[in-house]
Amino acid sequence: MRLTYETGVATLIQFIILSFSNIANTVASIISTCHHSPADCVTNMLSSIVFYLLTVAWFGVIAAIGYNAQVKRSRRISQILIIAELMVFLVAAYNIKLGLTYHNGALSLFTSLIDSILAVWIITLAFRLMRAKGGRVVRKRVTHEDTPKL
Repeated sequence: MRLTYETGVATLIQFIILSFSNIANTVASIISTCHHSPADCVTNMLSSIVFYLLTVAWFGVIAAIGYNAQVKRSRRISQILIIAELMVFLVAAYNIKLGLTYHNGALSLFTSLIDSILAVWIITLAFRLMRAKGGRVVRKRVTHEDTPKL
């Protein structure tokens, strides 16, 4: 099945994948901090949980925007989704840069890489939906009149 304009489905997939991968990142961060510095264990645990909840809430908002863009086929909502996903992509790209520079861990790097790939995918879906201007999203087919004459 190929998604052509289903931004609601794509953002739901993004929400699920990143929620589970951020659980793994949060647990790894808590374990690492508690192992190296037991005095900072509780503080890091609370801040990690708050950060996780904020991240899940942000991707929940994006999923709601993606669903509304799909259902209403709205050009404006598609633009809002593109802007939100561009912000996600920029943060993920920055995390990848930091991960490569400071060797923060393979799990964090992998999560940011998946995050950036999903953001680009959703941006392309939202762009196709925006270009359709409320109509059907179709692929341009090459006909005999479109082929160049030799």
